Amino acid sequence: MNKEFMYDIIRSPLVTEKSSAASEHNKVTFKVSIDATKSQIKKSVEFIFGVKVTGVNTINVLGKEKIFKGRKGKRNDFKKAIVTIAEGQTIDMTAGV
Repeated sequence: MNKEFMYDIIRSPLVTEKSSAASEHNKVTFKVSIDATKSQIKKSVEFIFGVKVTGVNTINVLGKEKIFKGRKGKRNDFKKAIVTIAEGQTIDMTAGV
């Protein structure tokens, strides 16, 4: 995989109450590309953040159907990856990459 592809896989960090609570157990949550595999996500996180990844769990989140200005619409689907990092290592979400 080339560097540009690795940066395309990891879209953004996902900061919620649940993901903040999981960070106490060395887990970080990211929005990732829909077609990314677990091995690609692992390699990308290790390359971009310089940490050792011990596990990756992925979830396909379907977009909700909503009404926008009186018309039915649908939010975009996305994939969420929960990455487990080796003990003693951290990823600082507040700093830019």
